[in-house]
Amino acid sequence: MEMITTILALDLGTTTGWALRLVDGTTTSGSESFRPQRFEGGGMRYLRFRRWLTEVKQTADVIHAVYFEEVRRHAGVDAAHAYGGFLAHLTAWCEHHQIPYQGVPVGTIKKHATGKGNAGKEAVIAAAHTWGFDPADDNEADALAILHWALATQGGGM
Repeated sequence: MEMITTILALDLGTTTGWALRLVDGTTTSGSESFRPQRFEGGGMRYLRFRRWLTEVKQTADVIHAVYFEEVRRHAGVDAAHAYGGFLAHLTAWCEHHQIPYQGVPVGTIKKHATGKGNAGKEAVIAAAHTWGFDPADDNEADALAILHWALATQGGGM
């Protein structure tokens, strides 16, 4: 018998895409902005990110596994620094809460979702539509693709 688990899938970034599959099989998703706000210190976005993760965990009751998009190349230095900060806070948060986590390479996610490892944003959004979702942006679509990959290849958990 397959164990049903709660999975959080994340597309980390200033606008973080997320998809959460609960134990009852329902999935919710969206994107959350962690843009630095005016008169705010540089680390505040990460504190808001951690607070948001905790709110998601409280809503879900328990999270059995976290999967995130593992990016090896960034468009620019600022994007790379932001990603590194979100990744550091995510992994520390997971360790603190004893939640297993795993990065999934971008090409793996795109190939699973579209059949092409170098597919564009529109193709991933189209794939999310075929799974019955209507993502607001490519960040949410990426998170849904990560979740879809995790359910298909990881047996619903780690």
